[in-house]
Amino acid sequence: MKLSRIIANTGEWLTGDGPQRHIVVSSRVRLARNLRNQPFPGWAKKGERIEVMKKILPAVEGLPEMAESFSEGMESLSPLERQVLVERHLISREHAAKGAGSAVVMNPEQTLSVMINEEDHLRIQAILNGLQLEKVYEIISNADAELEEPLDFAFDETLGYLTACPSNVGTGMRASAMLHLPGLVISEQITKIINSVNKIGLVVRGLHGEGTEAMGNLFQISNQTTLGESETQIITRLNKVILQVIEHEQNARMSLVESRPTMLSDQIGRAFGILGHACSMTSKEALNLLSAIKLGADLELFPEKCRHAVDELLIETQPAHLQKGASAPNMDAEERDTLRASLIRSKLSAIPAPDHSRLPKPPTTQIPD
Repeated sequence: MKLSRIIANTGEWLTGDGPQRHIVVSSRVRLARNLRNQPFPGWAKKGERIEVMKKILPAVEGLPEMAESFSEGMESLSPLERQVLVERHLISREHAAKGAGSAVVMNPEQTLSVMINEEDHLRIQAILNGLQLEKVYEIISNADAELEEPLDFAFDETLGYLTACPSNVGTGMRASAMLHLPGLVISEQITKIINSVNKIGLVVRGLHGEGTEAMGNLFQISNQTTLGESETQIITRLNKVILQVIEHEQNARMSLVESRPTMLSDQIGRAFGILGHACSMTSKEALNLLSAIKLGADLELFPEKCRHAVDELLIETQPAHLQKGASAPNMDAEERDTLRASLIRSKLSAIPAPDHSRLPKPPTTQIPD
């Protein structure tokens, strides 16, 4: 299947109807695996990486979940196509820089993708909409078991799966959830939550993972330890923490609705006004303003169809997606900002203005006679 057909659809992980989707954008599990007696990709010569890829590719393409999959060597993808896959969270920024001897395979639904010769020989990823860590782990565990039959993975009875980075040794698993947390950000509780999460062995990152900024009030929470815990224990512990963060976000939103409804209405109304009339807009500004509209949809200030439009815009307004959609790989930043604003105006034109009457009115202060 061609990449253009794959990316023509936003993907199940963003447009699905998973549990807790009003706060949890997606659940993701990634496994790192390596072939026994083969140098890790970072130490391997070009010919060795190509030989490893030749061994792995048929096994991955033969997975039942990969029927009608997209499969391509990284050297055959343009820089723009690679960046589109990064923006879709289907490959890492590091993998986007790879060349001969590296490849990517993904299913049409974009729920299962495999990076070949990234930091490890195999990076298998499953992703679903909402809070579905157990289901995501089941998908990726089945794929892992199927791949273990034709492929001889590097495994130590004491240490577990051997990986290029020591922090991945053991299960080789990273589980994460991406959360939309505007309530905690607006109420200035987010730093406290992040510090609490970090203290219990989990880590909070930005929109595109390690070293990236949390734009649009989107945060990734994932496990930091892969050694000493089973996969089930990691999933269970992460799921418990995510549920607690969800509760804190819900309480923060409820408190803001009750104590600061005018401020909320103003933020959401201003965001809708700017997005509906701006002629130029950066990616960062768009994400932050769309976050306010997403919150407004959660608070039922907008009709349900608004939620889907915003979810699509979160992806479609990213730089590479704009250039790919316009068939203009050499578009400069100013041209992208203009196109981004035009696309947002077009999509939001079908959405009515926020219904502020759905939020409670603030108490009227009595002025003494």
